[in-house]
Amino acid sequence: MNILALDLGTSSVRGLVLDADARPLPGALARRRVSLVVHDDGTGTLDGPGYLACLVECLDELAAGGHLRDVSLVATSAQWHSVVPVGADGVPLGPVLTWLDTRPAALAGASGPADPADFHRRTGTWWHRCYWSVRLPWLREHTGGRIARFAGLAEYVLGELLDSAPMSISQASGTGLLDLRTLDWDAEACELAGSRAGELPELAPTRWRGRLRPAYARRWPQLTDAPWAGPVGDGAASNVGSGCVEPDRVAVTVGTSAAVRLVQRVPAGEAMPLLPEALWRYRVDHDHVVTGAAYSSGGNLFAWADRELRLPEGAELEAALARVPPDGGRPVNVRFGGDRPPGLAPAGSGELRGLSFGSTAVEMLAGLMRGLCDLVAEDLVGLESTVDKPVEVVLGGGAVAASRWWRTTFAAALAPRAVWYGRNPEVGASGAALVASGRVGDASRLAAIVRTDEPDSPS
Repeated sequence: MNILALDLGTSSVRGLVLDADARPLPGALARRRVSLVVHDDGTGTLDGPGYLACLVECLDELAAGGHLRDVSLVATSAQWHSVVPVGADGVPLGPVLTWLDTRPAALAGASGPADPADFHRRTGTWWHRCYWSVRLPWLREHTGGRIARFAGLAEYVLGELLDSAPMSISQASGTGLLDLRTLDWDAEACELAGSRAGELPELAPTRWRGRLRPAYARRWPQLTDAPWAGPVGDGAASNVGSGCVEPDRVAVTVGTSAAVRLVQRVPAGEAMPLLPEALWRYRVDHDHVVTGAAYSSGGNLFAWADRELRLPEGAELEAALARVPPDGGRPVNVRFGGDRPPGLAPAGSGELRGLSFGSTAVEMLAGLMRGLCDLVAEDLVGLESTVDKPVEVVLGGGAVAASRWWRTTFAAALAPRAVWYGRNPEVGASGAALVASGRVGDASRLAAIVRTDEPDSPS
């Protein structure tokens, strides 16, 4: 049995085929970069129809290569928090707001939850621009045309491909409107969002499965009988793919952005563990929650520095970084894209400080990379308070895979904890596949097969 895994990311769309143990098959990968529109005013949007076209191209490429022949399940890892307004004809009335968009603000005269602490406990979120409780009223004010309903990027894209596309519990938890214990829309959160009957997506039941629409089944006949599982939030999928599904193992993932997260088993209806006021909590599935902190900066810090600072390349850059100690570099504020919840710093809050005429581009880069490590270290203390014991850390994601210096610096910042490096470059896809096949409990064992744990300590 092979599994087709889709990764609906912010900077790219990927489709890849995995074996039954969620290991990528050689050569069975198709990727398309997508155009994220960003502006200094906090804009961070994607074009929905264009995004769908990129996904279709990926599936066409995999089909043409003969990679879809033995697929018996389709899994999806998808970005959290996105939202697009849709008209009665099913056509988007504007671009998709991604997690990176910091423009939404509470409308004049609007008030937040009656009891913010209880709201945070129930939904795992805050009354914040990242969530639909603030985004939906803002979109009504800024969208031309009559909005019939709202969808996340995953629901819009899959809604075009499948016979139905209800919102998975994992994706719903990222809206900030879900009661994490009852797994239903939270009445107060929906009131804050001003949601009307029919505007919110239908929630997918346990073990929901979708099928391709006839037109797409004819296009990809190998997938005609393959069931499609509900999408998993990308952060949750990355934890599972990293083998971080036990309360003593935390994942630090650095892709375009970055996050530190901990998964715990909490079936629907059970009381939630302690949730520190600075951390969010979402759902992996009906049986697990993920708690953590996220940052608008990650690999995009390196991409910005590489573009603007004329850095050396390849081995020359690594050699130059190796001469900078892990606590070196220049003082920074890495909030170039603003804060993720619960912070409120707007886009454009980044800073490079302490510069002199002797400062080098590599020292500036090192400061940016170390600055992210320090943010993670601070939030990791809060995560450990939820399990009341030290944890070990698994580093993952393309950005840390590309830089041994960054891995070493994370190890220095997170000491004395044990810090390991996960080599699987597709942890999101692997994690979504394990969730879809009901094998979250096997993640630690299976991750050890595909990953070489490598202690990274300062040298």
